[in-house]
Amino acid sequence: MTLPTPNLDDRRFQDLVDDAKRLIALRCPEWSDHNVSDPGVTLIEAFAFMTDELLYRLNRVPDKLYLSFLELLGVELFPPSAATADVVMWLSAPMPEPVVVPARTEVGTPRTEDRASIVFSTVEELVIPPRSADLVGTAPADGEAWAGRASLKDGPIDAFAQTPAIGDALIVGLSEPSGGLAVSLAIDCTVRGVGVDPLDPPIAWEAWTGSAWAPCDVVADGTGGLNRPGEVVLIVPRGHVASVVAGERSAWLRCRVIEVPEGTPTYSASPLVRSASAETVGGVVAAVHAATVLDEVLGLSEGVPGQEFPLEGRPVLDDGEPFVVEVGGGGDWESWTEVDSFAGCDPADRVVRVDRTRGTVSFPPAVREPDGSLRRFGAVPPKGAPMRIPRYRLGGGTAGNISAGALSVLRSTVPFVSGTVNRRAAHDGSDGETIDEARVRGPLAVRTRDRAVTAEDYEHLARSAAPGIARAHCVPAADAVNGARLLVVPSVSGDAEGRLAFADLLPSEELLQAISDDLDARRPVGARLVIEPPAYQGITVVAKLVARPRASVEGLREQALAALYRHFDPIVGGADGTGWPFGRPVLAGEVYSVLQSLRGTELVDEVLLFGADPVTGKRGEPAQRIVLDPDALVFSFEHKVRVVSGV
Repeated sequence: MTLPTPNLDDRRFQDLVDDAKRLIALRCPEWSDHNVSDPGVTLIEAFAFMTDELLYRLNRVPDKLYLSFLELLGVELFPPSAATADVVMWLSAPMPEPVVVPARTEVGTPRTEDRASIVFSTVEELVIPPRSADLVGTAPADGEAWAGRASLKDGPIDAFAQTPAIGDALIVGLSEPSGGLAVSLAIDCTVRGVGVDPLDPPIAWEAWTGSAWAPCDVVADGTGGLNRPGEVVLIVPRGHVASVVAGERSAWLRCRVIEVPEGTPTYSASPLVRSASAETVGGVVAAVHAATVLDEVLGLSEGVPGQEFPLEGRPVLDDGEPFVVEVGGGGDWESWTEVDSFAGCDPADRVVRVDRTRGTVSFPPAVREPDGSLRRFGAVPPKGAPMRIPRYRLGGGTAGNISAGALSVLRSTVPFVSGTVNRRAAHDGSDGETIDEARVRGPLAVRTRDRAVTAEDYEHLARSAAPGIARAHCVPAADAVNGARLLVVPSVSGDAEGRLAFADLLPSEELLQAISDDLDARRPVGARLVIEPPAYQGITVVAKLVARPRASVEGLREQALAALYRHFDPIVGGADGTGWPFGRPVLAGEVYSVLQSLRGTELVDEVLLFGADPVTGKRGEPAQRIVLDPDALVFSFEHKVRVVSGV
C-alpha cells in the first residue's frame, strides 16, 4: 500500500464560512442576520472561496517535496536517445582507388518551407575500396559446383541446371570480401524459352558470411531476373568472407532459385550467361541523429569543490564514447572522466558527473565530517585552470525515427560521393523523460534497487539500460524453471501512411546484447532470462467505403489507410495510443468503428479481415476474429481500401 499523503490544512469552503459565522457571534453580536441574502455573508463567502484556493495550493507543496526527494535519491530524467540508421554513400563513378568518407559526415532529409531538415552524422570513417569479379560459375542443388574466369572466354554457361530446380545457383567470386559495400554486377545474359516475370523473378541474391548464406539487399535488377543484359546493384551484408567453392578461393556471391507461391511464373529453361564483371559503387555506414560539438570551452575553475558548469547545447547524448573534460592549459591537459556517482571516489580521482538532460557538468563535492574535517569525493581543478570538452554529441528524440529513403541530402562535401540514402527506416530514437514519467519511475527505482526480481523489475531495468526501446514486456518462460522471457520492441516510425516494415520491428543484436549485459548482473542467481522480439500476427483489412457527398474519394482512402495502420500498430496503436496490447485479439467490429469515425465516411459497406504471415505475406481465410498468442502483437500487412462516391 502507498503512504498516506499529508493534508496540511483540511478545511474547505463550508468549514471556513461556518468558522467566520461563529466568530461573528463573539466579535459582533449585534449582527444577527446570517442568511445568504445578507451582503456581509456574501463577503464572507467570497473570502472563504479565495482562502480555499490558497489551502489547495498549500496542499500541493508535498508534490514539490516529492520531486526533491527523488532528486536526493539520485533519480534523474532520462535524456533522449538518438535514432540510428545505415546510410548508403553512392559514388559518382566506380573509382580505381579507395574513397574515404570521413567520420561525422552529415546527411539529412530535404528541407521544406514548413519543416527543417533532420540531420544525421556518420559515426565512423567509411572506406570504399574497388572490387572486381574474378570468377563465375554454377552450383546445382544436386550436383558439383563449377567455376571459371569471369570473362567466360571459353563460351557462355547455363546459370542453373538445364531444367532449373529449387536451390540451383549462379555463383560469382569477388576479388576481396565486400561486406558493407554496394557492388554493381554487370551480367551479359539471356533467357531461353518461356521465362519468368522480370518484375518478380523467383531468385534471391546471397553472400557467404562464414557460417551461412546471408541475403543481399537488392537495390536494382536491370537484368529482370537474368532475362537480359544489365546490371544488378547489391548491398553486400557485413560479415562477408572468402571461402573455397568449386576448388577456388574467393569472396562468393550467389543468385539462387527459390520456391515461390503456386501460380507464379518460374524458369522453364536456364538463363545463358556470357560474361560477368563487378565494380564498387558505394558503401554503407552507420549514422546517428546527432550533431557533434568539438573543443567547447567550459570555463575557468574557481578552485572550490562542487563546481557546476553549463554546456552550450543540450541534451547530451550517450553515444557509447566516454565523456571527457580536459583541465590544464599550456599544452599540458589532464583528462577528467565521467562517473555515475561520486560515492566511493578517492580525493585524488579526476572525475565529473554529467546531467545530460539539463546539459551541465559537475565536479566533485566536499562534505564536512563530524570532527570538522572535509572529506573530498574527487579532485578539484586548480583555481584559474581552463577547462574544455574535446567532443560530445547533441540531439536525439522520436523525430529521428524517419522512414526508409528519407535521408537523401548529402550535407557535407565528400570527393567522388554523389548522393546518399537510408535503405531502411531509422530506429531507437526516443524523447526525453518527462517529470510525470519520472514520478512514476521513482518508486520503482527505489523498490528494485537495481535488482530484477519481478516481471515489472525486468521491464523497468530494460528501459533504463536501453531508453531507445519502445516497449518491454516480461512473461514467464514456458519451457524453463525460474525462467523469464523479456520481449523487446524497438522504437521505429512508419512511412507517410504509418506503414511499418516488418524487419524494422526486430531489435538489433547490439540492442539485445546491451540489455542482456545490463540485466545479467541484476537477475537472481539461477534465474534464466531470454531476451527476444515478440511474436507478430500479421493482419490484412480489405474494406469498401461509401463517401459522403462532395467528399474527396482519394482523400478518404488515404485517411482510411492511415487510420488502419495507426490503430493496428504495435507501438502507437490500440485504443489509448500506447501500442497494441499483448495478446489482445483483433475483431472485425472495431475495424468498422475505426473507419466509420473518419470524417467523410457515409457508410462502411464491407470489411474483410484476414490473418497474414508477416514474413511470407501469405494470407488466410476471412475471419471475424483473429486470436493472438499471449506474447504476440499485431502487425498491419498491406491493408486495402476501396472508396466509392455517395449518391
